[in-house]
Amino acid sequence: MPGPDEVADLLPALRALRHDLHANPELAFNEHRTAGIVASALRELGLEVHEGVGGTGVVGVLRHGAGRSVALRADMDALPMAERSDLAHASKVAGVHHGCGHDGHTAMLLGAARQLARSRRFAGTVHFVFQPAEEGHGGARAMVRDGLFERFPSDAVYALHNWPDLPLGQAQTRAGPIMAAADRFDILVRGRGGHAAQPQQTPDAILAASQLVTQLNTIVARRIDPRESAVLSVTRIEGGHSHNVLPAQVAITGTVRSFDPATQDRIEAALRSVAQGVALASETAVEVSYTRYYPATINSAAEAGTALAAATACGLQAEVAPRPAFTSEDFAFMLQARPGAYLWLGQGSAGPGDRPSHPLHHPCYDFNDAALPLGIGWFVAVAERELPVKWS
Repeated sequence: MPGPDEVADLLPALRALRHDLHANPELAFNEHRTAGIVASALRELGLEVHEGVGGTGVVGVLRHGAGRSVALRADMDALPMAERSDLAHASKVAGVHHGCGHDGHTAMLLGAARQLARSRRFAGTVHFVFQPAEEGHGGARAMVRDGLFERFPSDAVYALHNWPDLPLGQAQTRAGPIMAAADRFDILVRGRGGHAAQPQQTPDAILAASQLVTQLNTIVARRIDPRESAVLSVTRIEGGHSHNVLPAQVAITGTVRSFDPATQDRIEAALRSVAQGVALASETAVEVSYTRYYPATINSAAEAGTALAAATACGLQAEVAPRPAFTSEDFAFMLQARPGAYLWLGQGSAGPGDRPSHPLHHPCYDFNDAALPLGIGWFVAVAERELPVKWS
């Protein structure tokens, strides 16, 4: 199994590549430059390369002998947010920032491709999957619908995400749910509008919306079994433009996170019921749009075990995650199609003197380059454990 020293010669070029990707971030389904760099790098290794999978996705195929097949996935897109760091490789694109570390994920998977292409300590086929549009746009779903696993048959699929909450050198995952399902709700409360000094003449959309927000925040506490885990958050309420006018409508937006489809069903039904009740009591009209855009990310038990064993083999301190996270991940769509596992790779400060680690999606966030050899080692170890060489 590879250790950091085995891939040390790869690191200078991969750091430079990662910094270049960070400085030139691209949004969902527009990762044309990034995809081109990935495809070119894979071709230089002699891999079979397929572009345009699920939009701007790239798949590299490395075959060595007969055996099973495994898919290793990295995401490539950036976030629609401004970077506020003073890094030499800070984003050159206004309003676009690699604030989640996908530049690092891409560099690590390319490093794993380079290492596996030269070491060949496996028997079978490795599919290197570079996915677009993870940040809320369902790039994994697009790749699956584009025939990812029909065109590139895989017995299992694996991915990782850098995790600033864990120290550098640690890794965690677990069987079962590891990341939450993500739902979005949009509610429009319609009154008629009128003079603020004559509220008796018009249904008050502001008051109805306020009552609705209050009641929405009781759903998890009073409609969901306390043994279940769920979060409902109202994130936007907007209505009105003047101090003396009752607005004709108010918009409410929020998110629901959960791990069990039955819990999702109960929360959606309760939300619609609460909205109808407020509408009836306030004489307003309430329209509800509820979208389940990412399912829960659920690891299969055997592959979660493989992910932890591979982490230990490449020198990481591997632990079973004590609980799943309420953040979401569209790798869930790949796990619905194939067995697999998703790993959190620590990239936080390892000790005194290390640079501080900003949280994911922070305007000053930057991927920790010290995690590059660890992620490369994990990807390689997964492939070698899934596709063992049978010595005669």
